[in-house]
Amino acid sequence: MAGIRVEAPKSRPVLGRRAVISREDLIKAAVRLVGPNRSVSTLSLREVARQAGIAPNSFYRHFRDVDELAVTLVDEAGRALREIIGEARQRAESGRSVVRSSVEVFMKQLDADEPFLPLLLREGTVGSPAFKAAAERQLQYFEEELQADLVRLAALRGETMVSPHLVAKAVTRLVFTMGSSLLDMPREQHDEFRESLVIMIRMILTGAEVMARGIELGNHRGPSRQ
Repeated sequence: MAGIRVEAPKSRPVLGRRAVISREDLIKAAVRLVGPNRSVSTLSLREVARQAGIAPNSFYRHFRDVDELAVTLVDEAGRALREIIGEARQRAESGRSVVRSSVEVFMKQLDADEPFLPLLLREGTVGSPAFKAAAERQLQYFEEELQADLVRLAALRGETMVSPHLVAKAVTRLVFTMGSSLLDMPREQHDEFRESLVIMIRMILTGAEVMARGIELGNHRGPSRQ
């Protein structure tokens, strides 16, 4: 059949696959796969690629492996959550309790569509060493920001806080440790949990204030004769 040119069959694109995809698309795909009882450490490259609608090999254009994606996901979750809670603290300065507002936002995020907070709480306890390190890094960021807020608020009241870095660490670790137990707690117990958490945080802050007054009083009295 002269004159007829026969071309090699072209490979057809897989149904549902996308030609172009970004790092953010892969992160969102991984977020959709993470559930109440699922850690990012259990995700596989193929299922993330399938969820994102790309061929598995296209994954490597954005991430070295699933571990790098998972750590990035933890970092993104921490950044997003810090922004949300930071905004809550700023709004609370207009009159509402900073402690109560922050706790309310914290608990609200547990019910939000974005699994940022559950992801951080989960990865800090059941993830691989790399994921635990990423979660620990985010906790330290929370502590640094809270410490700055505590120092600033104390200065506005004309007071000095004793060891603000330890106070910030105590509050942050308390909230996240308690929060991990909230993941499996019945909703009808949430109100009681919130009030208990608010009281415990205030106890830490009050204790720091009492220590500051004791140190100041001791300085006025002069050195101890013991």
